[in-house]
Amino acid sequence: MIDLTGKVALITGASRGIGRGCAEQMARYGADVAINYRSHGDEAEEVAEVVRSLGRRAAVFGADVSDRAAVDSMVTGTVQALGRLDIVVANAYYSKREPFLDLDIEGVRRTLDVTLMGAFHVAQAGARQMVQQGHGGNILFISSVLSFIPFATSMAYNAAKAGMNHMANTIAAEMAEHRIRVNTIQPGWTDTPGERQFTTEEQMREGAKGLPWKRLGTIEDLGKAAAFLASDAADYITGATLKVDGGYSLR
Repeated sequence: MIDLTGKVALITGASRGIGRGCAEQMARYGADVAINYRSHGDEAEEVAEVVRSLGRRAAVFGADVSDRAAVDSMVTGTVQALGRLDIVVANAYYSKREPFLDLDIEGVRRTLDVTLMGAFHVAQAGARQMVQQGHGGNILFISSVLSFIPFATSMAYNAAKAGMNHMANTIAAEMAEHRIRVNTIQPGWTDTPGERQFTTEEQMREGAKGLPWKRLGTIEDLGKAAAFLASDAADYITGATLKVDGGYSLR
């Protein structure tokens, strides 16, 4: 049984998409939630209202995860507002799809700074707080099946997610002694606002027909998987990678 009662989760990039799905599902299973956003503050407040409507506490933090000082301040603020920190979900990302020959170095840097280094910052800051508390905890990385599928025009993002996978496993090995479990979720083709920047409604509808499960993933699918991995129902799972892709990577 999934039960997150009494737990506090900090989720980056939680104003929309997969991060929002994680926030809302974790609240449904009993967690209080710290909601991070960078540029969609109004939507972050909407997520906070959903969390509160479920009887849980919510706190909202605007912060760029590539800024370490901002991340440290956000972790401190989460503990001040919600009393502790038990779960970190490193979900925030940046992606700009362009052919390799057309990539500009600043776009590549921004992708790595947010998607890879941002995940490192929040994971380390969160882990330090959990170690200080002395009660274990959970860190989840939202990676992608594109970490091993070389999807064209997505080189920087693919590379950042591939690095995230190995980073997560290494952190898992080091954090086991502190009873901090570290796992990775790899979404497949998921219907999110971010995906809709690159794909039309018709392309998504037609593309879904070619998937083994005959539909795209939803933010609820990913949120439920995250809630499970963060719960005691997954107590013996660490250093694992869970594909939540409806068979996308089987094609």
